[in-house]
Amino acid sequence: MEFLAQFIDIILHLDKHLAILVQQYGLWIYGILFFIIFAETGFVIFPFLPGDSLLFVAGALAAIGEGGMDLSTLCGVLLAAAVLGNMVNYQIGRFIGPKVFHWENSRFFNKAALEKTHAFYEKHGGKTLVISRFLPLFRTFAPFVAGIGAMSYAKFALFNLIGAAAWVLSLCLAGFWLGNMPWVKANLSLLIIGIIVVSLIPVAIGYIKHRVAA
Repeated sequence: MEFLAQFIDIILHLDKHLAILVQQYGLWIYGILFFIIFAETGFVIFPFLPGDSLLFVAGALAAIGEGGMDLSTLCGVLLAAAVLGNMVNYQIGRFIGPKVFHWENSRFFNKAALEKTHAFYEKHGGKTLVISRFLPLFRTFAPFVAGIGAMSYAKFALFNLIGAAAWVLSLCLAGFWLGNMPWVKANLSLLIIGIIVVSLIPVAIGYIKHRVAA
């Protein structure tokens, strides 16, 4: 419970924790951010890592020049992490194949989320890779399912790049442009909560529709 409380505190006060990391590690923060985004998008066991809020806060810190952070470098590093993470996830899906659907639920694997992502992918095709970038859980499972479904690599690479660019640039630039506004500076933690809530709305709507249909 203590670990869970600490994790929730980090997520809800990401601005303060990330600012401390920037002050402690300087330019090494790029490597830390790369690892977090790469892990969240590259491995199906890490869908709980911060994504949307992390990109926004990183952009906001770049706006005030925290730790010498540069927006162009930040966007380049995070874009590389998002693209490479999905590529690894896709290759894992291609390697493991359909047998994953026989796995049982565990602390690190959510079978229901995988099945929902698979259904979403079957219905919407390649654009799932773009849309899912903005949906928690789906963002982590979509490239994995694309690999399981043997989506052509060329098509996957194209939609992967488009989705990663749209996701990283939109949120980093939003944080950068809004980061210097007094209200945003004073209420960044509240804004992070808002981003988390908004990003979870589509997931909640999907769950409600599923329950109603059932």
